[in-house]
Amino acid sequence: MRVGLFIPCYVDQLYPDVGMATVEILERLGCTVDYPEEQTCCGQPMANTGCWAEARPLAERFVELFAPYDAIVCPSGSCVAMVTHHYHDLFPHGHEAYEAVRKKTYELCEFLTDVMKIDRWEGRFPYRVGLHNSCHGLRELRLGKASERMEPDFSKARQLLQLLDGIELVPLERPDECCGFGGTFAVSEEAVSCMMGNDRIHDHEKAGAQVMTAGDMSCLMHLSGLLRRQKKPLQVMHIAEILAGRQPKEVSPLVAPA
Repeated sequence: MRVGLFIPCYVDQLYPDVGMATVEILERLGCTVDYPEEQTCCGQPMANTGCWAEARPLAERFVELFAPYDAIVCPSGSCVAMVTHHYHDLFPHGHEAYEAVRKKTYELCEFLTDVMKIDRWEGRFPYRVGLHNSCHGLRELRLGKASERMEPDFSKARQLLQLLDGIELVPLERPDECCGFGGTFAVSEEAVSCMMGNDRIHDHEKAGAQVMTAGDMSCLMHLSGLLRRQKKPLQVMHIAEILAGRQPKEVSPLVAPA
């Protein structure tokens, strides 16, 4: 399978190892991975602030660049949701090129579980891990159960993490609560954003997590900033880094939940 690697701007600039870890995972599964160097921002920041005219040429460029691939994979639920759930506002109804791209664009965990259908994974991660579920991943991509829906419990990220030896996924009291980042929301409503982020951190601390993981580095970037400023030992790692065999740089001693 020829995969086009779709890397969000902030991952490219600030967390390149998440992109490299994604490549390692896909190549381990036998995929031929190509990174179109001409790719730009998907347009989500513009769209979120109502600048749809500025987002349109970025969407058109995305469709043009990624059309040749068998699948398009991205380690970010929010950016994938922009392409699959919001680009329709930027293209005429029934736009064939966009529809073809939309149907083959996947968030990483979604691709691994639904397309590659992996049910085993060699790896060891002997830590207590809290899984943060991003809003876009749950509410738009349906990567896991949202608490407001009456349906069986499921989580594609948890399904993958449970394949690792030694891992202990800790139970959270509010497993699908927003971290408070929300893109420009964190700028315009910074006090509320920080309070929401601290609530999420407290939930993971109370559960005894040593590492917090998620499929969106944007959520983890927000939470990591709060942790760093408060000098807390809880580590953050993208799920791609964990599946690729990375280990946390430093973790707190293994302790029972509070």
